[in-house]
Amino acid sequence: MDSTERKNLQGANLIGANLQGANFVRANLARANLTEANLQEADLQEANLQEADLRGASLEKANLMGANLQGADFSNAHLLDKGANLQLANLQGANLQGSILQLVNLQGSNLQNSNLQGSNIQIANLQGSNLQGADMQMVNLYGADLQDADLRGADLQGADLQEANLQGSDLREANLQLANLQLANLQEANLQEANLQEADLRWSNLYRAKNLSLDQLSKVKTLHGVKLDEELLIPLKEKYSTLFELPD
Repeated sequence: MDSTERKNLQGANLIGANLQGANFVRANLARANLTEANLQEADLQEANLQEADLRGASLEKANLMGANLQGADFSNAHLLDKGANLQLANLQGANLQGSILQLVNLQGSNLQNSNLQGSNIQIANLQGSNLQGADMQMVNLYGADLQDADLRGADLQGADLQEANLQGSDLREANLQLANLQLANLQEANLQEANLQEADLRWSNLYRAKNLSLDQLSKVKTLHGVKLDEELLIPLKEKYSTLFELPD
């Protein structure tokens, strides 16, 4: 397809279009309808896709670095297979419900108040990303890198965070109820007022976790094999010894 660099395609109807490998660098695609479009390997660097409809679109290996995707609808979109590059992209308030984001690069992206409910974000790079207030219920973050991510007030109820790297992340007031944090790295994470009720923390690393209280940990499902600072580990074993047993 010919270059569409800097072109104005605001509100364009591109439903089901084959745009594989297209050049949309800095193009204006605000409110464009790209439902079910093939955007594999397309170059969308710094493109304006604000409020664009990308439901069910194929974005494997697309380059969306620095793109404006504020309020865009990515529900059920496919961004997997060593995924799309969404580094530094603005996805504030975007709908990514049920989308596939395996191996996607979201480093430093803005996902504040976005809807990621039920999405698959396995092994994705979310280092330093802003997920403040995001709806992440039942999201699959197995093996994801969330180092230094801002997760303040995020809803991670029932999320799968097995083997996720949350080192230095900000989880203040986050909802981790029923979350699976087996083998997760939470070193130096800030867990002030985070809800850990019935969370599975077996084999997780909580060394030097910040603002973590005895009360919070007393409500988890299990602490079997957990790595924890002694000032919390000793009283927990004295008062809540059953938490350290292997659950059924």
